[in-house]
Amino acid sequence: MYIAIKAIYENGQIILQEPPPTAEKTDVIVMFVKDETARIDSSTKGVKIGSLAGKGYQIPDDFNQPLTDLSEYI
Repeated sequence: MYIAIKAIYENGQIILQEPPPTAEKTDVIVMFVKDETARIDSSTKGVKIGSLAGKGYQIPDDFNQPLTDLSEYI
């Protein structure tokens, strides 16, 4: 089983950003992210609130009503 934790490599050392899952001696695999753009930037995920305002998109009035297709399960 593999468990990934975030770390930074700097000046020949690997600095862990999270606690390791074990304190015992164990084998590890080190992977280097080659492209900086491949990292996930949490500030750009998803749609920003209000970004669709004035563009013709509307939420139907019955949006929060139960779906009739699922009525037998509710």
